[in-house]
Amino acid sequence: MNGNSVMFGLEELQDLVFIERPIRRSLKTAEEIDQLTVDEDLNDIERAVYLLSAGQEVQRVSVITNLPSLVRHNPAETFRRVVPKVRDVLNGSGSEIHLSAAASFLTILQDDIILIHTHTYCILKTVLMHLNHRDTVVGGAWLETLLSAVSSLPKETIKQEVLNPLLFQPQASLSLHSRLTNCRILGKVASKFDSHTVKMELLPVARSLCQDVEAEVRVCMCAQLESIARATGVDETKTHVLPELTELAADEDGSVRLVAFDSIINLIDMIDADDRLHVVVPLVMAVCEASSQGDDTVLTSLSFQFGKLCSGLAGSLSDEQKFSMLQTFKVLCVAGLQTDRNLTNDVNESKLIRCNCCYNLPAMVLFCESAPFLSELYTTFSTLCCDPEFSVRQSAAANFHQVVKLLRSNVHLFHKELVVLLQDDVLEVLDALMTHLEETLEAVLSREDNNKFSELLSALLAAEHKVGGSLRWRLHEKLLQRYSCLARLLPGEVLHQNFSARIFIILTSNKVLPVQKEAARTFCTFLRYNRKQEQRQEMIHRLIKDLAQGRSYWSRLRFLDVCETATEIFSKKFFNKHFLVPALELVHDPVANVRYKLCQLLPRLRSSLRLPTDRQLLQQLDFCVQKLLCREKDKDVVATIRKTVLELDKLDLTEPCHRRQEKDFLDEKKEKEELLLLEMEQLEHQSGGRNPEKHAERKYVCLTGKDGKTRLSAVKSTSVSVSSSGAGNEMRKAKLTRSRSLSSQSTSKPTNAERAMKIKEFSSSSGSVLNGTSVLRSKTCETSSHSLFHHLRCFIDDSLRTAHFTLTSQSTSSMPFLICSNTSSLLENRTSSKDHGSSKTDRRTNVLDHRTGLVDHRTSTLDHRTTALDYRTRTLDQRSRTMERGCGVKDSQSRKLSVHRKSKSFCVQSGQE
Repeated sequence: MNGNSVMFGLEELQDLVFIERPIRRSLKTAEEIDQLTVDEDLNDIERAVYLLSAGQEVQRVSVITNLPSLVRHNPAETFRRVVPKVRDVLNGSGSEIHLSAAASFLTILQDDIILIHTHTYCILKTVLMHLNHRDTVVGGAWLETLLSAVSSLPKETIKQEVLNPLLFQPQASLSLHSRLTNCRILGKVASKFDSHTVKMELLPVARSLCQDVEAEVRVCMCAQLESIARATGVDETKTHVLPELTELAADEDGSVRLVAFDSIINLIDMIDADDRLHVVVPLVMAVCEASSQGDDTVLTSLSFQFGKLCSGLAGSLSDEQKFSMLQTFKVLCVAGLQTDRNLTNDVNESKLIRCNCCYNLPAMVLFCESAPFLSELYTTFSTLCCDPEFSVRQSAAANFHQVVKLLRSNVHLFHKELVVLLQDDVLEVLDALMTHLEETLEAVLSREDNNKFSELLSALLAAEHKVGGSLRWRLHEKLLQRYSCLARLLPGEVLHQNFSARIFIILTSNKVLPVQKEAARTFCTFLRYNRKQEQRQEMIHRLIKDLAQGRSYWSRLRFLDVCETATEIFSKKFFNKHFLVPALELVHDPVANVRYKLCQLLPRLRSSLRLPTDRQLLQQLDFCVQKLLCREKDKDVVATIRKTVLELDKLDLTEPCHRRQEKDFLDEKKEKEELLLLEMEQLEHQSGGRNPEKHAERKYVCLTGKDGKTRLSAVKSTSVSVSSSGAGNEMRKAKLTRSRSLSSQSTSKPTNAERAMKIKEFSSSSGSVLNGTSVLRSKTCETSSHSLFHHLRCFIDDSLRTAHFTLTSQSTSSMPFLICSNTSSLLENRTSSKDHGSSKTDRRTNVLDHRTGLVDHRTSTLDHRTTALDYRTRTLDQRSRTMERGCGVKDSQSRKLSVHRKSKSFCVQSGQE
């Protein structure tokens, strides 16, 4: 114990000695600071020249990195003084300066900031000078700079500075690095020239490099033959390029054969049918046979290109060859699973081959018909979905949606595989499946068997539990976002019983804010498309009770988040009815954070109000603002409410008119859909036990699109109404006709012809009411009289607002008409002039002049008509009071006769007009 204490004391002393050491206050000494100091009076060019000449390496790197900025501001002086210094610095400098210079020169060449050809030549000459640098990393950086700048350089400059030195050099005398560089340059510059130049100048050099003694050079040149072939065209590819690739496909080196095979597959669209049949197909069959024997040289490339290869050769293969291709694909799908090799490289390669097979599954579905796929490849597909390597299962999950969409008629066969992927223990597999889960569920649930339905729902819930219990909150957010599509794919009862409760638990218990907001959006989506009134009320009641009135301030904050989401999903009318008042009541919340959140939400709440309907709600909102302004003590809330008040004042002024119209149109669309859902619920109640879900689906289609946005795609059927008598139905028709005419007048300005038709419609409807009812109540008659004359008054006001008369309106429309003796002569004159104009075509000009003269007369008679309208209104009021006093049958008959004559007079006048 004493020895341990002594050792412990010595360690403490050493720690104290280390602490008491003098600490260096600066990273640079005074001498180093003097060396790094530059005169402040120097301009940018002089400072750059000074640092490149006498500065340290870090200063030189800084100047070279800033070279594009110097070229933009002062190109002449930069190229005259700075660029020569940079070229001098590059000679004998380290790799860091070379890498910085390569990046800066590439920026200068690509940004079009060089206006003089000599400047381009200066930069390009520097790049070409260092292509064969002794350091391969530096040489590769300069080569990438050149290849990236080729697309930005003029064709003449490329030919003169790049291509000519390459063409006139004997390739055999160059170093290996130089020949590899020339291969890449040939492939890059081929697209800049026409086919004749490529054929005569580039193609001979490329063929000579394909015969190089070094396999590395042959590989590099073979990879560039695709670019040269596309530059030469189909004919030259058939004559020169394809024979060269075929020869390279039989090369002794495996890497050369691999690149040649890839190039042939990539050029399959430029190979004609004859060459496909006699050249490509035998080559492919030989490769497939070699792969079945365990040749690993082209196995990985074949598995990656297999789908593209089958699609390109589908029309050139016989049935036997197609069967052989399918057998080869099946062998590739189980590569590494039936062997005893345990080497790491082999295991990784076999895993990559099976992943490539999963990638090519959709192409194989197109290659063979659905029946051969189910008989030949279904077992293979199921094996890939249950592969022991999670990366293979992840690739299968990523392509699952494409397979089920292509095999939609037999999608029920993939139920087991979907459940297996949903129950996978690796979250990466679920992540890949969730990316296109909406498309997958839409295909699967459209033909899902009822016996397997519950199993799929259990798998979906289990996947959510598994992701929710992990720390992958981004995946949980993604899953909740995808589950919102269930609102249009599952029946409302199933959705409410299985998913709504779980989403509400996530909303009230999860601690991650993005997950909470996504859960709120999904819950509101479920609420939006739930057709059961009782279930909607239950869900809203739980929101208000557990969140808005919750004991935790955290719950009340979540309710405000729900309100923010509800304004985007629901119509203004629905939101104001269920969410607005509980949100405004939070102004009395004792926690400042809740009031702060409410202040931020007030502009959104104000924009949901529609005046004058929501005048009372507007008063409550104003009271809420006044309370916050007068009684709030928290400084952050005070600052926020003051800012909010300014936003409320500018709310109706800053937003453009067309934007408000778009919002009103969308809100009206949402409101119509909500009314449609209510009618669907009524139909379900009326259908009784006759399978209400299917009964409603026969009359309505889904309200939402695939993208999750709200769409009104429902076709509204005629609602069933039960009336006690025929008179009641006629009365409803008359009131509905009047209300529709008034609403149409408030939105758009009708023409005079349309007004005449409306009055005729009112007269007929009022006549039908009188004919269908024996005794009318005085209150109903008085209401109908006032509605009729309110319509006439609006009709006259619209006529007074008409500021001009066109020739069309003069010939087809008429002024408002009243029962008045003074207007009969005017109507007769107009009728006679119109008949005269229609019978005598050569006198139309005189008739038009006469009509123009009548305009002033019409204007003078409007005042008289308005007076007549007031007199008529008083007369009908007196009649309605008389009708109230009269109770006998005789008075009822006289009232009916009077109104009937009135309607006939309206019809006669409208016909004359």
